[in-house]
Amino acid sequence: MEGSIEINGLRLFGRHGVYEEELLNGNTFELTLLLDYDISRPMISDDINDTLNYAQAVEIIRKEMETPSKLLEHVASRIRRALITEYPAIKGGFIRIAKLNPPIPADMNYVAVTIKW
Repeated sequence: MEGSIEINGLRLFGRHGVYEEELLNGNTFELTLLLDYDISRPMISDDINDTLNYAQAVEIIRKEMETPSKLLEHVASRIRRALITEYPAIKGGFIRIAKLNPPIPADMNYVAVTIKW
């Protein structure tokens, strides 16, 4: 049976951006992920070892966010790769990374990049 794990509104600090000030000062980012996988086994076993452990997934995301990148697309790709390496059962999903305070002189909530697979 297909199912998914959602991680919504995960706020982390990171040093991602094209401008030197972004790499120096950093920014707050908000991540939302949907990770699709077969949930048949954990539905029956009730065993954390049979599922995608979202607490561990958050730590994987946190680690990837600590490595500076110029582009959010690159960060999202690294997060995807790290999660799939740890959890090969992930069959698809999406990752959205929003920069909450972009260095753009405009009134906006955030800018974001989303990757889907």
